[in-house]
Amino acid sequence: MTSATARLSPVEPPSPRLVGDLVIWLLVLAELLTFGMLFIAFAFARIRERAVFSAGQATLDLSRGAINTVLLVSASWCIASSVRAVRVNDSKKGARWLLGALACGCGFLVLKSVEYLHKWQEGIDIANNSFYLLYVMLTGFHFLHATVGCIIFAVLWAPTRRGAYGADTCHALETGAVFWHMVDLLWMVLFPLVYVLR
Repeated sequence: MTSATARLSPVEPPSPRLVGDLVIWLLVLAELLTFGMLFIAFAFARIRERAVFSAGQATLDLSRGAINTVLLVSASWCIASSVRAVRVNDSKKGARWLLGALACGCGFLVLKSVEYLHKWQEGIDIANNSFYLLYVMLTGFHFLHATVGCIIFAVLWAPTRRGAYGADTCHALETGAVFWHMVDLLWMVLFPLVYVLR
């Protein structure tokens, strides 16, 4: 093939690939189904016990929930920025964004822990009524996922900083981002359902 022919040959577009690991997508699907059942259970229980749920929701701190929403969305933005930076081989910048995601995630965990502590000091637990049972189940399960997400950020930070990931080798970082976006997405349903809608 002459050089002129090579110049005229169409450039093959890169073949599409799955962002992150296949296993994480299967996990996301399983978690969405699990949370979906809990969301449905909460909605039906609220219809049956409207007064109990209204009284329970009135005890929740809407402002703290809103701040937690901002922290989760900020963490999602930070991890997405980290992946973008690493894809152009800017590892140092990617590590800084990852640290930002970790800080936002930890901020969420601290605020949520304070909320649980206040509820415990007020004598509220899962035995009080069905609202608090479902509140603890939903938010507690989500809290565990956010904790795992923060651990993933912490584990990914050192290899990201030393340049272990690059444009073609950021699979692990993408997988962490997919997991956190799931945590974020679940909160986007959980927050209005449990805290806002009356």
